[in-house]
Amino acid sequence: MLPQDFALHPTTFKPLAVGFGACLATNMIIVDGAKVAFCYREKPDNEIDSGWRFFAGGESDEYLDDPGNTGVYDINTVANYDPQITQFLDAPIGSAFEREAGVGRFVQVYDFQPRED
Repeated sequence: MLPQDFALHPTTFKPLAVGFGACLATNMIIVDGAKVAFCYREKPDNEIDSGWRFFAGGESDEYLDDPGNTGVYDINTVANYDPQITQFLDAPIGSAFEREAGVGRFVQVYDFQPRED
């Protein structure tokens, strides 16, 4: 994906969450510019992966099954789309957070299990 495909151009990014590593985020956030509505942290896949996974909340199973709809990004990229995620980036593996009613403040989710691929 090229920077011109992003809802925000990378040259406008501020250093909001530097040094946290990589994450997965859907195109609904990065391309369409939606705010994060749900995220969780799982065991990282490699040494640069933070384990964080970010979703806008409207992604169907079919959408998520298409690898072209999700990309690997530096967490700072996602933080520039939604600075509110920075408050919980130090949360441990297994943590999950969602926005109340999809648009309110973030609250911790205690009964989430990642989907099996």
